[in-house]
Amino acid sequence: MSARQKNIMKILYYDCFAGISGDMNLAAMIDLGVDPEYLIGELAKLGIDDDFSIEVSADERKGIHGTRVDVVLKEDKHRHHRNSGHHGNHERGHHSHSRHAHRNLKDIGKIINGSSFADEVKAKSMAMFQRVAEAEAKIHGKQLSEVHFHEVGATDSIVDIVGAAICFYALEIDEVWCSPVELGGGFVKCAHGVMPVPAPATLEILASIPTKRGAIQKETTTPTGAAILAELVDRFEHAPELMLEKTAYGIGHRDTEIPNVLRVSLATTLDPPNRLKTSPVCLLECNIDDMTGEMLKDAMDQLMETGAMDVHFTSIIMKKNRSAVTLSVLCKAEEEDKFKRSIFRHTSTLAIKTIPTKMTFSTSLLSSWKRY
Repeated sequence: MSARQKNIMKILYYDCFAGISGDMNLAAMIDLGVDPEYLIGELAKLGIDDDFSIEVSADERKGIHGTRVDVVLKEDKHRHHRNSGHHGNHERGHHSHSRHAHRNLKDIGKIINGSSFADEVKAKSMAMFQRVAEAEAKIHGKQLSEVHFHEVGATDSIVDIVGAAICFYALEIDEVWCSPVELGGGFVKCAHGVMPVPAPATLEILASIPTKRGAIQKETTTPTGAAILAELVDRFEHAPELMLEKTAYGIGHRDTEIPNVLRVSLATTLDPPNRLKTSPVCLLECNIDDMTGEMLKDAMDQLMETGAMDVHFTSIIMKKNRSAVTLSVLCKAEEEDKFKRSIFRHTSTLAIKTIPTKMTFSTSLLSSWKRY
């Protein structure tokens, strides 16, 4: 009888007591068993391997031994990780001055979608980039198309994010679980000046996700690391009941008061029969009494094209017996701001009510509802 027939789930568990960055994630995945030659071979499909090389080595922090990964940019012959003032990934993103440092999301999409990656790797990679891009656009008050991202556009960040997607599928796991995520504290210098830690983009990406702060006065979780977790993790739990099979460590580049490592484990757990998947979602509502049916249809079409999970109208009677409709939009919790802006853009409403809630999915529909 197979593991699945026995209702045994294969779990990848992230223990982020010292946070997470993109390079630490790659290192942890290799230490867990992903073949580095396989990863390097897959990354060559990006068509930018003339820009970088990957060095994999053994290292340790506070007596904990594991694997370290360096993404070395060939054009300037130095590691952006070297001499990091904090976790590594965020600084090298903000300080990178490579010739591709200002790629935008469209540029990145051309690289990934023009590659020979499996469709699921392309989709998962772009979903992570989308999370970082939307967060940066919101923080800097710009439309997505107006933002050029030195953070996500740098070659090493592309390697980190696409590499995360490659490793995720290589491990063939059923679900990803994670502890609350340590964010650190203090301040950090970046391309925009002095920023508080956690970085604003990191906080935006990790909305509705359990976090903690203050283990050290340094950046411990980067926007890239946050996006990896936000996209991959199915469940956040501090002390889950798991049968551990293997534990591995991704070594960070800075030595701090606490072990600067990302601990990951492969584990199994019993999957309760007929367990239903429940995810945090956001219900946005507003009342409208001055739009025609045609205008409402156009608004619905725009919201669905933006990626809303559901859009519907309910007929209501407002004060003074005025006929009106309530617009209801269901979206992912982390996409609340995006859909509020879309509602304001495509309707006449002046106010929107927000209702945080949860949505339980029919297991028979999950495969066709991947965008949820």
